[in-house]
Amino acid sequence: MLNRLSAPTPPFFQKVRNLGLLLTAIASVVIGLPMELPLPVLEIAGGLAVAGAVMAGLGQSAVKTE
Repeated sequence: MLNRLSAPTPPFFQKVRNLGLLLTAIASVVIGLPMELPLPVLEIAGGLAVAGAVMAGLGQSAVKTE
């Protein structure tokens, strides 16, 4: 498992991983804002955080084979 995560990642999946990290970061900022936000905004941010984490995990676990 560790060999798979440290193996080279194809360029497409690098972009997927980076987009997932970006979505997770944006969602974390929105959730962590020090003001009261409407519930739908927080629910969307929570969904984006989960989706971003899944995208980052899948993007990192893809392996380039030649």
